[in-house]
Amino acid sequence: MNSIYDRADIYDLIETEQRAEIYKKHWEQVFQGTDIHTLLDVSVGSGNVTLPLAALGIEISGSDLSDTMLARCREKAARRGVKMDLRQSDFRDLHCWDGICFDCVASTGNALPYVPNSDLPSALARMDSLVKPGGYLYFDSRNWDQILRERKRFYLYNPFFDGETRVNLVQVWDYLPDNSMIFNLLYTFEKDNRIFQQEQFEEHYYPVSRQFLLDQLRALGYGEIRQSCFPTILGQEPENAEWYCVLAQKR
Repeated sequence: MNSIYDRADIYDLIETEQRAEIYKKHWEQVFQGTDIHTLLDVSVGSGNVTLPLAALGIEISGSDLSDTMLARCREKAARRGVKMDLRQSDFRDLHCWDGICFDCVASTGNALPYVPNSDLPSALARMDSLVKPGGYLYFDSRNWDQILRERKRFYLYNPFFDGETRVNLVQVWDYLPDNSMIFNLLYTFEKDNRIFQQEQFEEHYYPVSRQFLLDQLRALGYGEIRQSCFPTILGQEPENAEWYCVLAQKR
């Protein structure tokens, strides 16, 4: 089954200028009171979450495992006049950034659960190695504690539009015996009340509890751990939100 990250054209259909403005406000609130001028996103994807940082005067760098998503990110950055240093890398590796440190190292887009929980301590340590003293580590994630508690089967998105085409997206979640999950992403494309295209993708996740991630940050010496819903504009408590984010400062 194909991955949605091989189809950046479809992946980006849900993104709008309105969502970009929401992400900008999210960063403004999350980074309030910090001294962050450089940021590396180790799962930058096509840049949707990270590019709005440029409007805040933050210098952005990014890496991702997918060449397809990086190419898309380069195109969007160029259109916006944003200079970005983009490199291909698995976030468990990151040797392509050796010798460079950043005010903040981030993982956006719920990327951490793409690898088994056993890989996360070393992955977070690699991220930490690129954070300046007194800098920050950031990540966002689905609320996997809530997902495993409620065990929903279907996750529905509101329809969105690509010109005159209505795009419908449904995720069907399969809970596997090894406690991992398959997300089946089902897209239908509709025009003149007729479905003329269907696309299906499959993503494999390893649910990770928020407490596990917080414990890893503390073990790495991070304090002043801030937790918020993602995006912050929703105003929910992180434990009740569908997505949450964490910003922690390095002692």
